[in-house]
Amino acid sequence: METTNDQTKVANNRSGMNRRQFLRSSLGASLAAGSALKITPVVFGQGGSDDVINVGLIGAGEQGKKLKNAVLRIPNIRFKAICDIWENYNLRSVVRGLNRRQDYKNSPVNAYTDYQDMLAKEKDLDAVIVATPDFWHAEHAIASLKAGKHVYCEKEMSNALENAKKMVLAARETGKLLQIGHQRRSNPRYIYCYEKLIKEANLLNRITTINGQWNRSRAACEEKKVVRDSLKLDDTVLKKYGYDSMKQFLNWRLYKGKGGGAIVDLGSHQIDIYAWFLDGLPKSVIASGGNDYWKDWEWYDSVMAIFEFDSPQGDVRAFYQTLTSNSSQGYFETFMGDEGTLTISEAAGRGSIYRESGILEDKWLKWVSKGYIKLKEKKKTEPEPQKDDAVMDLRESPSPPEYEIMATLDKPYHQPHLENFFNAVRGKEKLNCPAEIGYETAVMVLKVNQAVQAGKRLEFEKEEFHV
Repeated sequence: METTNDQTKVANNRSGMNRRQFLRSSLGASLAAGSALKITPVVFGQGGSDDVINVGLIGAGEQGKKLKNAVLRIPNIRFKAICDIWENYNLRSVVRGLNRRQDYKNSPVNAYTDYQDMLAKEKDLDAVIVATPDFWHAEHAIASLKAGKHVYCEKEMSNALENAKKMVLAARETGKLLQIGHQRRSNPRYIYCYEKLIKEANLLNRITTINGQWNRSRAACEEKKVVRDSLKLDDTVLKKYGYDSMKQFLNWRLYKGKGGGAIVDLGSHQIDIYAWFLDGLPKSVIASGGNDYWKDWEWYDSVMAIFEFDSPQGDVRAFYQTLTSNSSQGYFETFMGDEGTLTISEAAGRGSIYRESGILEDKWLKWVSKGYIKLKEKKKTEPEPQKDDAVMDLRESPSPPEYEIMATLDKPYHQPHLENFFNAVRGKEKLNCPAEIGYETAVMVLKVNQAVQAGKRLEFEKEEFHV
C-alpha cells in the first residue's frame, strides 16, 4: 500500500496557518453539529480502498497488548507477525492468543525475537506498530520505515531528542507515514472540545491559565516482578538488548537512559494537549521534582512544572504535576479563560465546561440550542442561606454554572488513533499526530527533567522545535 507523506513536508513556521493548524484543518469536517455527538467505528469499503492492511507488532508487552486488542476491533486489519525478545512470556501469549482466533485459523501469525529477521522475512507487511521501551523506539521505527513500512510508534517518541530527530528525518526521506501515539489527538471528545467549544463557539474566550495532573496510587506504581524463575530472561539476552537485570527490564521507565520517568511516561500525553489547544508552544519552563517516596528510582517520582506558553491570544501560564504515591482526583486538564473553564479527561465520562458568573446566560444559549453543550441541574448539597445571612464576601465568586460536553467515546482509548493511522495509510485521512508534532512534544517534556536537574527556569528557543 502506498501513500504520500504530505504531513512531513509542512513548512516549519508559525505564520499564517501554522503546522498545528494545518494538521488539524480536516478534523472539524468529521464532527457533526447539532445534537450530542456519538462517534461510531469507521467502516472501510465506503470510498477508498478496503484492502486488508497487514501489520507487524514489535513489542508485545503491556502496551503492545493494549494496541493489539484495539487493532482487533478495526475491520480489515490483520496481524502477520509479532516480535518480542521475551519469547516464553510476551511473545508466546500474544501469538497463541491470536492463532486461537477463528479468523486466524487459516493464516497463523508468525513469531520473531529479532525485529530485523521479521522485517527481512515478512515481505507483505504494510505497517509496523512499535510498542517497545522508549530507548528502542528510534531504531525500530527507522528500520521499519526504511524497509518500506508505515509506522505507528508509541509515545514517548524517544527518550533522547537526537533520536527523535532521526525518526522525523527517516519519515521524510522514505515518504512513509509515522504516527506517534499521543492518542488524545484522535479522541472525539478532545477534537470536539477544540473544534466546537474553543474555536467555533469561543466559550472560554481568552485562555489565560492551564492546570493539569496525573496522580497515580502507590499500588499502581509498585515495582514489577517475575514470580517464577523459569520465566526470567537469560542474562546474555538482557545485556544484548541494553538491560542490566530483569528488574530493569520490567521497570525500564524508572531508569535513566531507558525511559523518562513519570513526567515523560504520563505527563507527555497532557502537555501535548496544552500546546494543541493553545495553538502555541512554550517559551520557558521551571520545575521541581525528586525521589520523595520511591528512593530506589533513578527518575523523579513526583514532578511539578510551570510552563509559559506563547499563544496567539497572549501569554499563558500552565501548571502540571504528576505524583506516584497518591491518586487523588486522577488525571485531567483544565483550561481557564476569562469567560469560561473547560475540564476534560481521557477518563470515561469526565469533563464539563463552566460559564463564568459575569457572563450572561443568554450568550451561551445559542450553543445550548445547537446541542453543543447542555446545562446540568445544580445539586443542592446544603440549605439555601437565609436572607439575613445571604451577604457574600466581595472577594468570593458564586459557583459557576456547569454544562455537559455533548461528545462521547465508546471504544478503547487507543482505537480512534489507530483508526486514523490506518485511514491515513489508505489515503483517506491525514495523520493526527505525525512525526513533527510528536517531536515538538518530546522537546517540551524532556526539558522538564532538565529543568528539575538544573534547579532553574529554562528557556525554549523556537529553533528547538524544528527539524
